[in-house]
Amino acid sequence: MLGRRIAAAVCGLALVAPAGVFAQGRIQASDRHNRGIDAREHRQVLRIRDGREDNELTRRELDRLRADEASIRAEERAYRKSGDGLSRWERRDLQKDLTRTSREIYRAKHNNRAPK
Repeated sequence: MLGRRIAAAVCGLALVAPAGVFAQGRIQASDRHNRGIDAREHRQVLRIRDGREDNELTRRELDRLRADEASIRAEERAYRKSGDGLSRWERRDLQKDLTRTSREIYRAKHNNRAPK
């Protein structure tokens, strides 16, 4: 008898749990793009740091990449101040800038120049 009650409780939770997860996902869906841009910026900063630690970047390359990252962050701050979050156009512009910087990070890390 107790086994049936436990089984019924487990089945009930199995049916209710996905609805809760779905509702939670819907609440956070509006923040998905913001987290995507912030997460991408963070990953690129880590890639730059790894390049510095592995001696794959010269001082000049490092300074240029850091300046690019700083300008993207400044542009994002300006976009966020101007209105209610980021518009589709602003998000696309930031993603384009992040893609360009990502390519620059890759090229700088793989150009076989050693720091002096």
